[in-house]
Amino acid sequence: MPDEPRRWAARADPRQAVRTTVVWGVLDTLLRETGDRRPLDVVDVGGGTGGFAVPLAGLGHRVTVVDPSPDALAALQRRAAEAGVAGAVRAEQGDAGTLAAVVGPASADLLLCHGVLEYVDDPKAAVLDMLEVVRPGGLVSVLVAQRMGALLARALSGRFAAARRLLDDPEGRTGPQDPIGRRFVRAGLLALFAAEPVRLRAAHGVRLVTDLLPGALVDGDLDAVQGLLDLERAASEHPELAAVCAQLHVVLQREGGAAPSPAS
Repeated sequence: MPDEPRRWAARADPRQAVRTTVVWGVLDTLLRETGDRRPLDVVDVGGGTGGFAVPLAGLGHRVTVVDPSPDALAALQRRAAEAGVAGAVRAEQGDAGTLAAVVGPASADLLLCHGVLEYVDDPKAAVLDMLEVVRPGGLVSVLVAQRMGALLARALSGRFAAARRLLDDPEGRTGPQDPIGRRFVRAGLLALFAAEPVRLRAAHGVRLVTDLLPGALVDGDLDAVQGLLDLERAASEHPELAAVCAQLHVVLQREGGAAPSPAS
């Protein structure tokens, strides 16, 4: 594994890097602390076309992406081949709730569950399935849409009725046509793990203002992009501001081991 921090691959749109940099930064720090820089076994549930999986494979980790979409998995395999990491990325069709059957119990040092719990029928059952797959000492990275961030975005764009529905709806939805199945607040997300053998390693907001800005403010302006990155990093750790970010990112560690123990 390389000794120096790796720069995550930049997207063509600089705002894409802003949208993911806080999550990558937290994962990079925790992987270095717990992984001892050895190749880890990573399971990415709902990982789609490999936005996280391919960069992780590029760092030397072994990644299995479990996704219900065969088209997404085909795109993942093409992307991995183009990046030269096809041998380190495995594609499996499945979803949250069937992970243990697909990849086997205690098979992951790191499990990514990004943008998944919003859509599953039973979030608690999905969490139990995920934890069955994670080895003692392994990490679980969960990224979900936040209710208050969505409320703020709609209010600032003049959609006040939709904002009110988000506030009142038990699942944090604007109504039956809302494409998001549910949105979370921090307490509700952590409650899914409350009785389980895990401890919280990190919790922070993601994207306070990035999604609210017109693209012209940052397009082609590297100083503006850097300023926005600095603001998003600072806001992510601010308790009051984190609650109104677009997403919430938590990382938990399964008890029973001091660190992930990669398979030989």
